[in-house]
Amino acid sequence: MNREEIKKSLLSQLKSINASLNHYEDLINDYMELWDVKKALSKDIKKRGVTYKDFSSVGIEMQKNNPSVKELVMVNKQMLSLLKEL
Repeated sequence: MNREEIKKSLLSQLKSINASLNHYEDLINDYMELWDVKKALSKDIKKRGVTYKDFSSVGIEMQKNNPSVKELVMVNKQMLSLLKEL
């Protein structure tokens, strides 16, 4: 599903339970912003991997954890929290 289909589906679900309130529509907008962030984080993980090579301040090559992995987990948790609220 793409972004617009997801948003349309969420709004439709609100209408079906007569809960089309500004508060809930705002939560859907927040959810969609997080959806955009999630896609960007996933793209970064696909590009750089779970770990990536970097250089220390003294020039030694080392493996670093990609911070996008941790951020993706937090974004997913927040998205689930919003869905529960809706």
